[in-house]
Amino acid sequence: MSINPEQGGVCAPQGFVAAGLRCGIAKKKDKKDLALIYSKAVCSAAAVYTQNRVKAAPVTVTQTNLSDGRAHAVICNSGNANACTPDGEAVAQRMCAIAAKTLNIGHRDVVVASTGVIGQSLDPAPIEKAMNTLASALSDKGSADALAAIMTTDLRPKEIAVSFVLDGKTCKMGAIAKGSGMIHPNMATMLAFITTDAAIAAPMLQQALSTVVPDTFNMVSVDGDTSTNDMTALLANGLAGNALIETPGDSYDIFVRALTHICIYLARAIARDGEGATRLIECSVAGAKDDTSAKLLAKSVICSSLFKAAVFGKDANWGRVLCALGYSGAEFDTAGVKVQFASKAGKLTVCENGVHFPFSEDLASRVLGEEEIEILVGLGDGGGSAVAWGCDLTYDYVKINGDYRS
Repeated sequence: MSINPEQGGVCAPQGFVAAGLRCGIAKKKDKKDLALIYSKAVCSAAAVYTQNRVKAAPVTVTQTNLSDGRAHAVICNSGNANACTPDGEAVAQRMCAIAAKTLNIGHRDVVVASTGVIGQSLDPAPIEKAMNTLASALSDKGSADALAAIMTTDLRPKEIAVSFVLDGKTCKMGAIAKGSGMIHPNMATMLAFITTDAAIAAPMLQQALSTVVPDTFNMVSVDGDTSTNDMTALLANGLAGNALIETPGDSYDIFVRALTHICIYLARAIARDGEGATRLIECSVAGAKDDTSAKLLAKSVICSSLFKAAVFGKDANWGRVLCALGYSGAEFDTAGVKVQFASKAGKLTVCENGVHFPFSEDLASRVLGEEEIEILVGLGDGGGSAVAWGCDLTYDYVKINGDYRS
């Protein structure tokens, strides 16, 4: 089974159109801040949500709306999170009603999402005023505009589309995502909207998403903060014409592989675009007691502020890797630890059998000077493995978040 790259983002699958424009919520006057994604056929739908106990109103409203496993559209604003406000749920419901009326669909068939500053009331009036124009702009070329409208501190677009074959039918899957800061494992760590024209029943769609997220989005951390608004929604309209996937089997496995490809790409893109980041850090752990232990170990390394700062300074301070492994909560034999740093500039061992291994500081600086850095951790405890993604910690991260509301 091959997964082939395609163009078009969320509009690559048959029947999906999107649009994005500025309605006036975001403070930047040239910033698009309202996105709409619409399917010409009703979709099977699934989602995963933030595990933060404090959940934004759009999260709880979408959870209710998707309880029947179907959706027809997505509406999302940036510039205001609609979180922790007294009228938040009413506003989120109003956004659903506005979109539903304009598109002539049921208000419960709308996924609603918001991103931006927490604790400030969101006025739905600009959204209502702009909705007819937004709906009129819906196009199979509109993915990039929708993406621009959901971005906040993101510097890089996060968009992908692929094709794959099910039952002799070419199916497509596309996605857009935003995420740069307030990114930490436990959910989807950002907003992501994934579309597909494959035919798959809602229970299997939810199973697929819930299977893929723990090894992809949940393995990303930028700053250790899990947002109140995190959500990943997956819509499948079935227009590709494959036999409906209702049970596990070959077709389901192919679908999961395509979804995994999409989510890994987005997870890496989010980590690479961490606020103020200059480098992507990928930590691979092999030989752990089990996969659960490997995940704890890998995430602990990419979450270490001390190690992230060392990568920014191109300092091969491997002791910070061992320190992070040690407080991860996973059991492992410290005497069997091997650590290597790798990038396009080369690969070097810095720790063997849990102790220092002589290496060239010049080579280490060159390796850590590349934009993508691999931290390879080898253990001798079993067959467990995992990969996690993060970024370096820079001066600019503090600058960005020191005046985020202004």
